[in-house]
Amino acid sequence: MNAVVLKPGRDKAVRNRHHWIFSGAIRDLPDFEDGAVLPVHSSVGELLGHGYFNRKSSITGRMIAFGSEPPEAAVRRSVERALALRARFFDPAVTNARRLVNAEGDGLPGLIADLYDDVLVLQIATLGMEKLKPLIIDLLTGALKPRTIFEKSDLPARREEGLEETEALLAGEPVEKVRILENGIPFWVGLAGGQKTGFYLDQRESRKLVRECSSGRRVLNAFSYTGSFSVCALLGGAVKADSIDSSAAAMALAQDNFELNGLASGSGTFFTADVFEFLREPALDHDFIILDPPAFAKKRTDVVAACRGYKDINRLAMQRVRAPGLVLTFSCSHFVDEVLFQQVVFQAAQEAGRRVRILQRHRQAFDHPVNIYHPETAYLKGFLLYVD
Repeated sequence: MNAVVLKPGRDKAVRNRHHWIFSGAIRDLPDFEDGAVLPVHSSVGELLGHGYFNRKSSITGRMIAFGSEPPEAAVRRSVERALALRARFFDPAVTNARRLVNAEGDGLPGLIADLYDDVLVLQIATLGMEKLKPLIIDLLTGALKPRTIFEKSDLPARREEGLEETEALLAGEPVEKVRILENGIPFWVGLAGGQKTGFYLDQRESRKLVRECSSGRRVLNAFSYTGSFSVCALLGGAVKADSIDSSAAAMALAQDNFELNGLASGSGTFFTADVFEFLREPALDHDFIILDPPAFAKKRTDVVAACRGYKDINRLAMQRVRAPGLVLTFSCSHFVDEVLFQQVVFQAAQEAGRRVRILQRHRQAFDHPVNIYHPETAYLKGFLLYVD
């Protein structure tokens, strides 16, 4: 039989609509080409759905359809539902940049699709989704009619899947950067190089919060990337908003974003430096520090080292922020959950010797939905801290 058969008692996750199948749950694999879509059966022969499979990956199978629904029809329906969700909540005259497909959060494991005005950016993480890419492009092109489709699949996870990292123009005209609107604020987004697909769309609500909390404050935006938090702080009335990042290219685009918003050159200083070293400098004069570092834990074995890094950076910020001040701190490491992150922040506060209170908790923007059946799609967590 050309089907994957699970071991007795190992089908609970799939029955609960979880997308991942690990090798230890599989009793029988047929002969197949890695990346192929196969039916998935229980040990007694019941059809549980369809998934794509790759022997090279620790997650051997990823479900794209459950029950008797044909796999291609399921993919089409998942794309349609994902687009319908975003259309319901976003006015393109106010916000024209949004995540259209959030991998398992939208029932499409291995696929990220972000829209920047009329430029579609895809990120493919798995071999199975790579093989489904022509169907995905056809569906999104038909629905959106984008000017450009760009692939930015530069994820380390692709190596385990037997894929090379890639950046490529897939369709349309070449675009170096695109102007977007978020809550009425314009930003430049660079497509080639840089982080994620070009912009931290998951921080939309947090940027709005920064704009609301910055009046009269001197802000330091650490790990600033292209300066979006700094722009929002100044538009919210900050006295000054300094930006620091290790990437000179990101700092250049941050300055472009200041100019795009008509912000005076003296309203912020741009530092190309290591954040850990910068925060150890004694001459800091900020009463609002924002910490939005890249993921310190790329895999489970990184968690201990990652927590050490999060503790150090938060301790330094708490020691340096002028009292009473604010620290807005985040972790986007999937393997560091909110409970653990709060424990790390507690340890940092204790070592800093400061009184710290949590004012708000923050999570990823709602165009990054978390699949209730697949909680691993939750990764971003953050705290707005009051430090005195």
